[in-house]
Amino acid sequence: QVQLVESGGGVVQTGGSLRLSCAASGRTFNIYDMAWFRRAPGKEREFVAAITWTGTTEDYTESVNGRFTISRDSAKNTVYLQMNSLKPDDTAVYYCAATSDTLRSYSYWGQGTQVTVSS
Repeated sequence: QVQLVESGGGVVQTGGSLRLSCAASGRTFNIYDMAWFRRAPGKEREFVAAITWTGTTEDYTESVNGRFTISRDSAKNTVYLQMNSLKPDDTAVYYCAATSDTLRSYSYWGQGTQVTVSS
């Protein structure tokens, strides 16, 4: 089992920045890929960004490309999401996820952290 704990959410004005953290514990040696998803009010959960545990590959949804950066610190078993130039549309609960396979079938999820961008 892998446990994930997110932190770093909050309220920020349009154009501001936040950095989310996701600390992994447990059988972290099984992790192949980690990702961030988000769910805005009244909308379905959507993929935001992903990174392989080795850090060799990153992937972003188009709406955040150029504004958000995913990174990981393998020594700390932590993945980060640096969010810049935030917009009200970025308001959502952000979830960290992990998978042990290459198909991005995420089996492990954090509890979520709220990000609110005020206009």
